[in-house]
Amino acid sequence: MPPRSPLPARHGLGAAWVRTPDHDHGRPRPWSTMGHWLRDTSPEGVDVDGMLERGRFVDDHGRSWNGDEPYRPHTFVHFHRELREEPEVPFELTVLHEDERIVVVDKPHFLASIPRGRHVTQSVVVKARAMLDEPTLVPVHRLDRLTAGVLLLTREPRWRAAYQGIFEARQVSKTYEAVAAYDPSLELPRRVESHIRKQHGLAQAFEVPGAPVNAITDIELGQVRGDVATYRLTPATGRTHQLRLHLNGLGIPIVGDPLYPEVLDVSVDDFSTPLQLVASTLEIVDPVDGRIAVHHRVELGFGLDDRRRRTGGLAAEGQQGA
Repeated sequence: MPPRSPLPARHGLGAAWVRTPDHDHGRPRPWSTMGHWLRDTSPEGVDVDGMLERGRFVDDHGRSWNGDEPYRPHTFVHFHRELREEPEVPFELTVLHEDERIVVVDKPHFLASIPRGRHVTQSVVVKARAMLDEPTLVPVHRLDRLTAGVLLLTREPRWRAAYQGIFEARQVSKTYEAVAAYDPSLELPRRVESHIRKQHGLAQAFEVPGAPVNAITDIELGQVRGDVATYRLTPATGRTHQLRLHLNGLGIPIVGDPLYPEVLDVSVDDFSTPLQLVASTLEIVDPVDGRIAVHHRVELGFGLDDRRRRTGGLAAEGQQGA
C-alpha cells in the first residue's frame, strides 16, 4: 500500500499513484532517471513532459519531481490525472432517499456512475460528494452512463461491504422501464433467456446461440402510443447491455439507443437524444436493520426522456421506504 498521499483531494477524488518496481533482480536498470521511467511506463496520450514541467508529479513528501532525478526502485509517485474539459450534463441529479447509512439518487441520463475514462467531473461520485459535502460517498452498484434511474450510495466506508454484498448476492429486486417500438404481434408478457458475451474493444455485446443461458429478463407491455410503447423489464441477471440486447432481439429496439440495432456515430458529449431506459424501482432488504425498502423514480411512463434541466444543486425530490 502507498503512504498517505501528500496531495489534497480534487473534485472529491484522491490523487493517483504509481510505483517503480521493487528491485532489479541483478539486471541492469532499463531506466536512468525517474523521468525516463515515467515516459516509458505511462499510458499512451499522457503528457509526461508537460506534467513534469508543471510540477504535477510529487514524491511522498509533496516535492515535485523534475524528471532528472536518478531512477530508484520501490519509489512512489503521486499525481492528479490531467482532465479534459467536460461539458456539463444538462439534467438534474436528485435525492430520492437518505438516512444515516445511505443516499439513494435518481441518476440522470449521460452522467457516469463513477469517474472513469473521459467522464470524471461529470459523474455521480464527483457531483454528489461536492453537493452534499461528503467525500466518502460511493455507489455500491452501477448504472450505464446512458441509463437513468435509481442508484444507491453508502455514506461511510464501514457500510460499504454490507450493501455491496446484497447486490453481489442478487438479494435485490430491480425493475426498469423503457420506451421502444411497438409490435402488436409480439406475445407479452414473456421471459427472454440467452447467452450474452461482451468482448473488450467492441462497442456492442452480442448473443451466442446455443450457449448456456447467462442472461434472463422478464418483459411486460405497458402503455401503447402509436408505434411505440412502454415496457416494464425485470432482469434476473445483470449482463452488459442485457436489456438493450433482449429488446433489440425481439425486434423492438429502445428509442434513442446509439448501439442497437446499429452503432451510430454520436459524439460522447451529445446530450440531445437520451436513451429511453430508466432503472425505475430498487427493492432491498436492508443488510443492517433488516427493513424492506423500496426506492422508486418519481417520473415514469412516456416522461422517460428526462429533460429536466439543472437548477443548480442537488434537489430532494421524494422518498419512499418501508
